[in-house]
Amino acid sequence: METKRLFAAIRIEPDEAFADIYHNLRQVLGFHIIKWVELHNIHVTLRFFGETPDTEIPVITEALQKATREIPPFNLELAKTGIFGSYYNPRVIWFGITENPFLTKLVSNLNLSLEEAGFISDRQNFVPHLTVGRIREIRDKNHFQEIIAHFRDVKFRVQRIEGFELYESVLKKEGPEYTVLQEFRFG
Repeated sequence: METKRLFAAIRIEPDEAFADIYHNLRQVLGFHIIKWVELHNIHVTLRFFGETPDTEIPVITEALQKATREIPPFNLELAKTGIFGSYYNPRVIWFGITENPFLTKLVSNLNLSLEEAGFISDRQNFVPHLTVGRIREIRDKNHFQEIIAHFRDVKFRVQRIEGFELYESVLKKEGPEYTVLQEFRFG
């Protein structure tokens, strides 16, 4: 049986200011060992499906389409920088998203629609974020923490969100390759 590694996500279109902050952060953390997410791959994951049989894709797309009802296009504010993991063992560097009622409603709709279609939610809490780096090794914890603190309260931009996509992710040595399988529009 054929499978695809799937996830639903909102694509982020990095403007010049966003790209400048991203590249600046990459540069100042350059001597640590971090696997950076390429700018064109940065997204807000709404739901990760993992390896999914091709036969289930139509059921997923129908559930995702259903979840977009009653969601108008909205603005998403990208702000703040932080880490997942502990101070002593940081795992991921992320850029944050200011709380947004439309995004919260979208995720709630997605979970409900997917549960009705037989896909049980695996998440305790949805924490909207953009993963920008996966940490392999921190060579100087104080330096790392100072840099993260310096970027903590940065505001990146506001982006108009008109919908989201269902992606296939193919893992390659040079990094993941994402292909849009279907687009879902709001309104």
